[in-house]
Amino acid sequence: MLSRKGLIPEDFLLTRLAEDVQQPKFKAKQRKARFVAKNGTCNVAHTNIREQGRFLQDVFTTLVDLKWLHTLVIFTMSFLCSWLLFGMIWWLIAFAHGDLDQRGEGFVPCVTDIHSFSSAFLFSIEVQVTIGFGGRMVTEECVSAIVILIVQNIVGLVINAIMLGCIFMKTAQANRRAETLIFSKHAVISVRNNKLCFMVRIGDLRKSMIISATVRMQVVRRTTTEEGEMVPLDQIDIHMDNPVGTNGVFLVSPLIICHVIDKDSPLYELSAADLQHEDIEVIVVLEGVVETTGITTQARTSYVSEEILWGQRFVPTVSEEEGMYAVDYSKFGNTMKVPTPVCSAKKLDKEGGIAQFKLNEGVTLRASVRKRRESTAVRRSRMES
Repeated sequence: MLSRKGLIPEDFLLTRLAEDVQQPKFKAKQRKARFVAKNGTCNVAHTNIREQGRFLQDVFTTLVDLKWLHTLVIFTMSFLCSWLLFGMIWWLIAFAHGDLDQRGEGFVPCVTDIHSFSSAFLFSIEVQVTIGFGGRMVTEECVSAIVILIVQNIVGLVINAIMLGCIFMKTAQANRRAETLIFSKHAVISVRNNKLCFMVRIGDLRKSMIISATVRMQVVRRTTTEEGEMVPLDQIDIHMDNPVGTNGVFLVSPLIICHVIDKDSPLYELSAADLQHEDIEVIVVLEGVVETTGITTQARTSYVSEEILWGQRFVPTVSEEEGMYAVDYSKFGNTMKVPTPVCSAKKLDKEGGIAQFKLNEGVTLRASVRKRRESTAVRRSRMES
């Protein structure tokens, strides 16, 4: 863990390193289970799979998906079984040809210096791993021995190729790179560019870039169709506010990913009060190609209603120092309160939009200032009298 090695502050949470900052606490309530955990793992259990043989049709992927212990046990047993199998074959060849019996000096065996199964097993190991100690070797006396020698070399090369490929794929898995792709612990809803927006912050701790990085959002909620069918996990795509027209991002410094809550948004009818009683989950997926390995990686997280802060925005993390830009990751998940309408975006549009809200906010602010000034004048007059 990076935090244990002292490379990052202890208040970061691995994996995805979301900050454990002080945020308003809400009362716990019974809610549906998360679809995607904060660290990106999917909370889905596959049960009652009857066609288990399908996993054996893709042996390589199955071996890569196994745990390290299971993979090493399988490879060790593969080598041992192949050595024992060919050791038995070499012993049978020697037994059929009469190499195990003591013969005269003119006798030519199929394999020299094989006197028991132990010596045949040692010869099998020497052939497959190409050790060649020099004491045992195949002669031209038996054609069957030459054929077995070729077959065992091919089998050994196949096992070595599968082993090296699996070890490389397991050590270079894309989820290892995703450990340094971070998300803010909370999402926020506030006004941005005169629009009510849903925002999260993402970042990359490594200097090596994520090429062609894209961000996708989905809302997972329980819905009912017009025909009465209940969909427990209805996945609804969320459009990103990107001036380029795509979801591509240049992830050099932490970025705030913004979603405008408009009439096409699944959050359009959601207000601040409804948010605390609605069982919704917003999934954020960051995908891209690792610059150093060329492998596509994916980092995921999710935000339930309790983790969405209404009326707050993220504080800046980038500052210019000595001719270069510095990123302060201690402020990565910090937020601050800002004036934000508590009604839904749908009701806000009916009442005139953000402009009308700002106008009303200014009138309320001036009225409160006027009242404070009047009360101060009254107190002063009472004190003078």
